[in-house]
Amino acid sequence: MSNLVNAKEKKYNRIIRVLSVVIPLAVAALFGVNLRDLGFDVEPLSFLPPIYATINGVTALLLIAAVIAIKKGNRVAHERFNTTAIVCSVLFLLMYIAYHMTSDSTKFGGEGLIKYVYYFILISHIILSIVVIPFVLLTFVRAKLGKFSAHKKIAKITFPLWLYVAITGVVVYLLIAPYYA
Repeated sequence: MSNLVNAKEKKYNRIIRVLSVVIPLAVAALFGVNLRDLGFDVEPLSFLPPIYATINGVTALLLIAAVIAIKKGNRVAHERFNTTAIVCSVLFLLMYIAYHMTSDSTKFGGEGLIKYVYYFILISHIILSIVVIPFVLLTFVRAKLGKFSAHKKIAKITFPLWLYVAITGVVVYLLIAPYYA
């Protein structure tokens, strides 16, 4: 059984490495593509930012609920909360890409200290959203393979990173929302 688990883990680790590179590169590439600029007759999806910001907030709540569930010994609820958080993160990403492929970028209009606060939060959010991808996937796979001590060890890193990304996604939206056209 151990050899089968190790073989599966190696396979999953290869997939995780590929996804950890492909996802950020794809997002970066698609972020620079505006379908309207390419001649497509598409309406801007300007209704999406509050939706995907809400999804980030839901993700944060799911992550907190997952930790509470596991501390209470409820592994099933813990797994469901985390799986739902992953689904929410994927939905966020798809909506984020769709919005930026159909809409012009919004520039932050704040002045003074708030401008520096906004850009610090935004830049740290972007960097950590890339960094957290392999952590989330590794944490999930280790649990699925029944490697719970390894899962727990990496989850101690994954949880605060992912929670920060989810919360700062909401904060970035709240700070830039007044400047949406």
